[in-house]
Amino acid sequence: MDIITEALVLRAADYGENDRILTLLTATEGKITAGIKGVRKAGAKLKYAAQPFCFAQYSLVQKGGRYTVTNCSECESFYDLRQDIVKYYAGCVVLEVAGNLTYEGADCTEMLLRCVKTLTALCQGDETAVIMYMMDTLRDAGYGLLPDRCEVCGKPLVDADKLRIDMDTGAFTCYDCGDGIGTSGSTYNLLRSLDGRSCDESRINDDARKRALKLIRRYASYKMGMEIKSLDEYIRLL
Repeated sequence: MDIITEALVLRAADYGENDRILTLLTATEGKITAGIKGVRKAGAKLKYAAQPFCFAQYSLVQKGGRYTVTNCSECESFYDLRQDIVKYYAGCVVLEVAGNLTYEGADCTEMLLRCVKTLTALCQGDETAVIMYMMDTLRDAGYGLLPDRCEVCGKPLVDADKLRIDMDTGAFTCYDCGDGIGTSGSTYNLLRSLDGRSCDESRINDDARKRALKLIRRYASYKMGMEIKSLDEYIRLL
């Protein structure tokens, strides 16, 4: 069976002397594993198609239950991600999370679009793109953060310096009302801002992005058992 589909390369592993095995994210076929031959040779025609971050239209042939790439027409390489180590690891977060949460045969249209949108934003210098990507992905998995009023007393939290977050519900509380993980008002206001809610932008300081990523990393690990190695490195580099 032949398939022509737009796909994003999530992972590329060397195989044999000159080949690679690709993990491709497609909209309608889900996550696909496909071999691509000869791409490690000097001057290989499809070398570009065997690189992580490549978004392209792939022609695949299936034989014996295995897919092989026969042709490729590139849509976007996200080349800027390879020129900056911080952007590179930010992009790796996108690929790693998508790889962990997608499956063969599943409808992955929304995830593919989100990945491409986020990688584009990273290339354009959007420093909050990974936070937004993680928030949207958690929400789709049923684990959305709920940056609104205190879950206990109902008090607005935008003016608070210190808060807590309940890891079971994703809800925020006043620091004295709850017993969850402590977080800052700066982090809280940044999350509200990215979620399109009213916030106090004067409270968002330079450390808010890094703190927000640490909070999301901890929340994702707690709710989904997902350890994101590239996110650890991305945070370290900020």
